[in-house]
Parts: sequence; structure tokens; C-alpha cells
Amino acid sequence: MTTAARYETDFYAWTKAQAALLREEELAELDLPNLAEELEAMGRRERRELTNRLRVLLMHLLKWQFQPDLRSRSWRNTINNQRDEIAALLEDSPSLKVEIEDCIAAAYPRARARAQEETGLLLPIFPENSPYRPDEVIDPNFFPEL
Repeated sequence: MTTAARYETDFYAWTKAQAALLREEELAELDLPNLAEELEAMGRRERRELTNRLRVLLMHLLKWQFQPDLRSRSWRNTINNQRDEIAALLEDSPSLKVEIEDCIAAAYPRARARAQEETGLLLPIFPENSPYRPDEVIDPNFFPEL
């Protein structure tokens, strides 16, 4: 079975075979089109994970800011956990740092909608665009006030 055929029928076996071929420097045997596609997909998954973590973080920052009477240890823990996970992600993939502003812009509309759903506050109460600078979002000491 060719490595391209294995890609279609047993992805896990294909990944193991490709890794072995790379280690053995059997470059002519590599399934280059699918390998390139999978490497690009890996990068997209890293960026998507950053965006998803920012969405959760932004939602909790909004709740923290706009429902000060309901602040809880749970909200603080979620904010801190998301920041820790984002920091680890950026440590593993430092080039994602330049993507933070765009990822915040992508994540914010959903974070705003989820914050509205969870709080029951009217949507216009929440700013249309993120009220937080990227450095504030990931700053472990930043907690917004009204």
C-alpha cells in the first residue's frame, strides 16, 4: 500500500510511516502533498486553540467587568487558567504572539454573545469591540473594573 493510500485509509499508520521516513531520511518516499497539508492543518489548529482560549477568557473578563456583584472565585480561576494555557501555548509557539490581536478580534463577537447569554444583560451593555488591549488580556494581574 502506498503512503498516499494509507493516508486515506489509516491516518494514524500514515503519520507513523511518515515520521519513520523522515527519521530515516527517505525523502523520496514521503507523501509530500498530504504531509504539507497536515503541517498546515497543525498550524491552523494551534491558532484555533489560541482563539478559543481567548474567547473563554474574554467572556469571563466581560462578566467580571459588567457583573461585579457576582464575581466569584470560579470566574477568577477560569480567567487565570485560560491565561496560563495561553502562556503555555505561546511558549510552545512564540510566533503566535503576532496573531493575538487578530485572534482577539475573531474571538470577541462570540465571547460577547456568550457573556450576554450567561449574564442575561442586554447585548448593547457590552462594547461592540473588545475593550481590552491585547497586553491586558494576557496580563495575569489585569482584572477590569467598570
